[in-house]
Amino acid sequence: MSTSRMRPLLASALGGLLALGATGCAAENAAQAEAEAVSDEKITVYSGRSEDLVKPVLDDFQKASGITVEVRYGDTAQMAAQLQEEGDRSPADVFLAQDAGALGAVAGRGLFARLPGEVLDKVPAAYRDEGGEWVGVTGRVRTMVYDTDRVAAADLPESVFELTEPEWKGRVGIAPTNGSFQAFITAMRVEHGDQRTEEFLAGLKANDAQIREGNAPIVADVNSGKLASGLVNHYYVYELAKEEGTSVEALKAKNHFFPDKNIGSLVNVSGVGVLDKADDDPDVREFVDYLLGTQAQTYFAEDTYEYPLIDGVRTAPGLPSLSSLNAPDIDLDDLDDLATTVEMIKESGLV
Repeated sequence: MSTSRMRPLLASALGGLLALGATGCAAENAAQAEAEAVSDEKITVYSGRSEDLVKPVLDDFQKASGITVEVRYGDTAQMAAQLQEEGDRSPADVFLAQDAGALGAVAGRGLFARLPGEVLDKVPAAYRDEGGEWVGVTGRVRTMVYDTDRVAAADLPESVFELTEPEWKGRVGIAPTNGSFQAFITAMRVEHGDQRTEEFLAGLKANDAQIREGNAPIVADVNSGKLASGLVNHYYVYELAKEEGTSVEALKAKNHFFPDKNIGSLVNVSGVGVLDKADDDPDVREFVDYLLGTQAQTYFAEDTYEYPLIDGVRTAPGLPSLSSLNAPDIDLDDLDDLATTVEMIKESGLV
């Protein structure tokens, strides 16, 4: 990041101008010089989001701004851990994460700068950090995907806790190493406590939950009839339809949104935080503004089928509105204890 390196040059330039008895015009030129001096047209992003999902947005940003984006991709939890380990030595300017818990974990270590109010205000309060240190970029809803040939609509559960009951034995797919599943379990701990969450995890294990590496394999197996159901994020059925060149309506795999604020329909976010040392970097600010702008939000809505979080951008056709989901009232700031969740999942025997 260039800011700290450029400050001595900037101070020197300003000193020279003052020595020459600069006029108001010169001061204006100095201000312009400052803007130019602190921008090196390059930022470094640690991305917990996969390359296939976000590279098109990053490429568009580079093309529009002329700012080079250097990216390190990895699992969101791993990237959060790396940032905490690197601390002030990290080359990262921005953390782009797939869930609020990882952002909260980094914020909790005091590594993020507070974002400006005009940035935070673009997104509803429920989808940003109360302390202003991260902001949501997209909405992601937990759902139960099911095979319409194997699960009748009348038999769909009203609570995710029902999936530990005998009628679901061997019929539910989960991805316990996936960040979204782990965030969902963290939310369950927040809403229902550790003891009930431990019982839920033990119940899934006892009920022969079918383990997969990620959400996409679960949805593919449900659609092909290999699995009756699974716990995933809402947009994977849309991605499968896109891959197969068909419509969501034509798939056997359908989304079931748990009703009545059930924790099974948690609304999480992907989001962004700015590392403290990049606080006043105009390149970073331009990047964050781009993510929360119409072009990027439209991409996420139309190409990755996530929920846009700014006004004026429509969700993908067929998706219920966020306001209609009756999702649980979880403070996303409370999802930062990922380490305990991961340990509980390990102790359950699911991984």
